[in-house]
Amino acid sequence: MKIAVLSRNPRLYSTSRLVEAGQERGHEMVVIDTLRAYMNIASHKPQIHYRGEPLEGFDAVIPRIGASVTFYGCAVLRQFEMMGVFPLNESVAISRSRDKLRSLQLLSRRGVGLPVTGFAHSPDDIPDLIQMVNGAPLIIKLLEGTQGIGVVMCETQQAAESVIEAFMGLEQNIMVQEYIKEAGGADIRCFVIGDKVIAAIKRQAKPGEFRSNLHRGGSASLIKITPEERMTAIRAAKIMGLSVAGVDILRSNHGPLVMEVNSSPGLGGIENTTGKDVAGLVIQYLEKNVSPHRTRTKGQG
Repeated sequence: MKIAVLSRNPRLYSTSRLVEAGQERGHEMVVIDTLRAYMNIASHKPQIHYRGEPLEGFDAVIPRIGASVTFYGCAVLRQFEMMGVFPLNESVAISRSRDKLRSLQLLSRRGVGLPVTGFAHSPDDIPDLIQMVNGAPLIIKLLEGTQGIGVVMCETQQAAESVIEAFMGLEQNIMVQEYIKEAGGADIRCFVIGDKVIAAIKRQAKPGEFRSNLHRGGSASLIKITPEERMTAIRAAKIMGLSVAGVDILRSNHGPLVMEVNSSPGLGGIENTTGKDVAGLVIQYLEKNVSPHRTRTKGQG
């Protein structure tokens, strides 16, 4: 197969591993800088051009679209879909999962466990918003934040009110979530491919930190997940419409709670911790599922 990898940087671990895994299995792998691809949106012959040449003959596309280029990246991916190229994850599913509030609303509608989450616009509603999520301590998240950036924990009501007012004053969209104390600064990253969790790791925040992201200095270790956690991760990915996803789960006193569903999960932490060839499993999934013009909107919303 001829497989495109949409990525800004071919030297990133995840991108290079996918290229390596594809080549090992005999495929032609082409890395395309997402922002250098440009489109001819014609009724009968949609095209993508790259560095002055039309892109042709691709069987599949693997989107590794960073959060900062979601809009343009999804437009490029959608153009591949219009050309009949099979996407690992569809553009509509990536857009859905990148909208943190929308994704939580969709998961909530389907009964998936979530931390209690509040969203408001007016500063007048801040005190009630804080009580809505069971008071302080609580977590405040920028809707556009990634990798733990724009996530603040407030220990007291006064601190929470000040931070929320500050974000609102800057016209930033935020959501407020209950703090799950029993999680102990740890979460579980479940790597879902198709209808299976193929690997899972526990991410533990460093001392004095509540964010468990590996980019923030968190540590990763092997973990055995429960059947309920496994089913929660698979359901969450399916509701988003994602074939490949990293589902982040908190262990709480009332069962697994989904924090986020990531449409471009990194391979470094999961491969290095579990020793599994996750990139190879992604390529195998494509081999089993690729067929032209098979794009369809999965999930709902």
